[in-house]
Amino acid sequence: MRKVILYMHVSLDGFVQGVHDWDINWIAFDDEIGQYSRETLKTVDTVMWGRGTYLGMQQYWTSVPGNPDASDYDKEHAEWIDKATKYVFSTTLENAAWNNSILVKDNIGEEIKRIKSQPGGDIVILGSPRFAQSVIRLGLVDEYRINVNPVVLGDGLALFDNLTDRIKLKLVANRTFQSGVAGLIYHLAD
Repeated sequence: MRKVILYMHVSLDGFVQGVHDWDINWIAFDDEIGQYSRETLKTVDTVMWGRGTYLGMQQYWTSVPGNPDASDYDKEHAEWIDKATKYVFSTTLENAAWNNSILVKDNIGEEIKRIKSQPGGDIVILGSPRFAQSVIRLGLVDEYRINVNPVVLGDGLALFDNLTDRIKLKLVANRTFQSGVAGLIYHLAD
């Protein structure tokens, strides 16, 4: 069965963005983190997002191929993400026009279970913290890849907000980067 990987950058105090939407310029993303992201995505062929992140990612990544100032990493990632199957979970979006996109309007848990049972590579949630919280509450995240950045934001959108049940995890790998980022990989504890 395919696994759902939550891949998220967080501040030391657990926020995934500052107080405003897309306040993520504090993320320490460099060539080393880019290589780590490539390694993470080697087994992945499917991405899941909520509406807001999907639209933001669509706007950005579809602009990269024609941008002469885009980095090599961005060009490579734009090509990968264009080919990936993209699920957008939204009750308000009317259509999902980005290449290889599928709109899911209801039965989130049932749909994710169905996707997991299909043949294919792993599934990743890239960003989309509010959607990620819903998937966490449903107990459908198999692996947590959390990049803890060396910054304290003090306020913002917390990754593990609005959770009521305890989730026991075991650390299966960790890596420290030159930027001070700690890459932590957790699986569900038995």
